[in-house]
Amino acid sequence: MLTLLIIIPLIGSLLILPMSEKLQSKNQMKQIALTTCLINFFISLFLWYEFDSSTTQFQFVSEFNHLNFCHLNFGVDGVSLYFVLLTTFVTPIALLSNYTNITTNLKFFLISFLVLETLQICAFVSLDLLLFYIFFESVLPILFIVILLFGHGTDRFRSALLFFLYTLAGSLPMLLSILVIYNYIGSTDFQLISLYDISLDSQKLLWLGFFIAFAVKTPLYPFIIWLPKAHSDSPLAGSILLAGTILKLATYGYLRVLINILPDATNYFSPLIQTIAIVSLIYASFSTIIQQDTKRLIAYSSVAHMAVVVLGLFSNNLPGIEGAILLGIAHGFVSPALFICVGGVIYDRTGTRIINYIRGIVTYMPVFTILFFVFTLCNTGIPLSLNFLGEQLSLIGIWQQNPIIASLGATGIVLSACYSIFLYNRLSYGNLSPYLPPLKDINRREYFLLFSLLIPTTIFGIFPNVILNTLHTSTTALLYCY
Repeated sequence: MLTLLIIIPLIGSLLILPMSEKLQSKNQMKQIALTTCLINFFISLFLWYEFDSSTTQFQFVSEFNHLNFCHLNFGVDGVSLYFVLLTTFVTPIALLSNYTNITTNLKFFLISFLVLETLQICAFVSLDLLLFYIFFESVLPILFIVILLFGHGTDRFRSALLFFLYTLAGSLPMLLSILVIYNYIGSTDFQLISLYDISLDSQKLLWLGFFIAFAVKTPLYPFIIWLPKAHSDSPLAGSILLAGTILKLATYGYLRVLINILPDATNYFSPLIQTIAIVSLIYASFSTIIQQDTKRLIAYSSVAHMAVVVLGLFSNNLPGIEGAILLGIAHGFVSPALFICVGGVIYDRTGTRIINYIRGIVTYMPVFTILFFVFTLCNTGIPLSLNFLGEQLSLIGIWQQNPIIASLGATGIVLSACYSIFLYNRLSYGNLSPYLPPLKDINRREYFLLFSLLIPTTIFGIFPNVILNTLHTSTTALLYCY
């Protein structure tokens, strides 16, 4: 079943590859790509249904060791399961968000996102450290080309280059740490490495190598400059995938590598990480308030939310880690929805993302304004949303470690309300901007995109045990069984 999840997007890519760029073929290519993604999503739901949450063992394990130089080893536990589900859920939404916008190089656009889905799933289910690094890095060249070919603005080459160089350079220390582990242990298998007792001094050096890579990808201060530029100049589908799933590779890396394999060093460096997360949270929140570009504003808000995720992950207790995972999943729903609102619906109708030129859109777009308001509230972490539960559990977890850090982290709730409501109020109300033509309300495609993201945000916000019951065993094993 896991093999199907990996192979199906590649089969869709092979079906699209020989097709021509004629109008009829373009429609067929879109249908093939979307159908492939939806089939993969339903397979992942069946994987979730068949998953046994009472065991700490990896499930649906599949191996490919017929080649001497290549040993592929995949499996799923309670932690990786939801990141796989998030990937298969967000990918068709990303494709639909640019369903009518992309007309040139459509074949490359569709194949890129199908291949990206496979690579992300492989990263989340790899049971080998070297394989994880390979798939962790393999998304970079594809996203680089996507931003370059389909991005907006004249500055997109610099944005793509910043994204590529920052994340590639940040991951080099991780590769060095993996080679050191292989030199000492003779294997890069996750389960085998977790059995070895690594000394604290060695753990510290290895931990720093991995942390730099994950801090750049999260991103944490001072490595955040690439994210707002990549978001503002990438196509809408790229922004959705970047916010929804690519940033979660770092979240998964913290759990699978730092907390699981290097627990002593993680405990030693926890005060440093908490300090960096607080600085990232406050810096990104204040940076968000002053932004004039709508996509850049949502990008900075992502940095602030991911800082709270990091606080929960390094709280060294069950509520904090589970809250961080919930908040990461919630961010994967709400942030793409906000990008669709400001970078899709509003941008397609107005042709601008500058806030000063957009005002009073409630006059022409009442249905959209309601949906935009609901997602704005979810972004602030109101009750009955999954964001609320994720933030509260993360802060409760860090409170048990350090009440001062938790109090500083709670300022993110106030600041997120400030910049979210401020953005919504400026765009939706006031006198209608003289720069805007009469605007059409959202169409059926945009409505279903937003509604499909709203449903899991509210359902899991009301019934979080649907996720938590599956997480308990695996997160407990991370903390107490190494």
